[in-house]
Amino acid sequence: MKIVFLDEYSLGDMDLTPIKELGEYVGYVRTSKEDVLEHSKGAEVIIANKTRLTAEILRALPDLRFIAIAATGMNNVDLDAAAELGIGVKNVAGYSTYSVAEATLTFALSLFKNSIYFDRYVQGGEYAAGEDIFHFGRPVRQLRGSKWGIIGLGAIGREVARLATAFGCEVAYTSTSGVARKEAYPHKSLDDLLGWADVVSIHCPLTPTTKGLIGEKELQKMKPTSIIINVARGGIIDEEALAKALNNKVIAGAGLDVFSREPLPSSPLYELSDKYSLIAAPHGAWAADAARRELIRCIAENIKEYIGNK
Repeated sequence: MKIVFLDEYSLGDMDLTPIKELGEYVGYVRTSKEDVLEHSKGAEVIIANKTRLTAEILRALPDLRFIAIAATGMNNVDLDAAAELGIGVKNVAGYSTYSVAEATLTFALSLFKNSIYFDRYVQGGEYAAGEDIFHFGRPVRQLRGSKWGIIGLGAIGREVARLATAFGCEVAYTSTSGVARKEAYPHKSLDDLLGWADVVSIHCPLTPTTKGLIGEKELQKMKPTSIIINVARGGIIDEEALAKALNNKVIAGAGLDVFSREPLPSSPLYELSDKYSLIAAPHGAWAADAARRELIRCIAENIKEYIGNK
């Protein structure tokens, strides 16, 4: 059985042995759209993360019987075509819950403590050149006693709520599906949540409903001392509106792990008047070593399940 991994780079430098030992393995660091068909020829199993598998490509691969998605999102595979051709498709869910939740808390703590500013103050030599033991160049706040609003209370949102509660925050949430379930935390409308919260974190999927969910009007509803964090998907926050809000001090700060385009090209977010109002990361909240090991284990289990059902 030939197994082809089309974009190994997406898992970094992790050990792929649990997958490699399941068959005749061929791995490609990256696969351009022009090379997808060539790299996939003869494969019974394809593993892919960000590589697009269109209907045209699937129809040109008669040996393909199973696609193991190395992620949760399935939007890069034409699922209708796969079903029509009898190709099984399975993703991996839940592997990065703790990694993303911890990254969310890291953003909040770093912004509240102004950690990047103070680190650069010391390492840049200003502290050594000064006379004072203490430096109060930017405000330092504590999470305890803050109000934390969660947009999307799925597995990650619930873990963030648990961690925020442990830090002494009051937690509420809003549902982007419009369904308010019975939860351990109170539900608020989006408008009410934005006006209430000191921290807003986003954990919902990107859908036609949530695209542009947070724009200029929504940011205006937030407190000038509040921060917003997006570790879900780019496009949920209007980045131009966010840059404007940060420059005009409509809100105090933002933490972004995802962007409307990735990698992010030229953007007003690169030209903020206060560079410390934004902390950004290159879509890595999910990628703790433990989370990637779990992802690899689950991919292997999905392939084993396929083999067992043949």
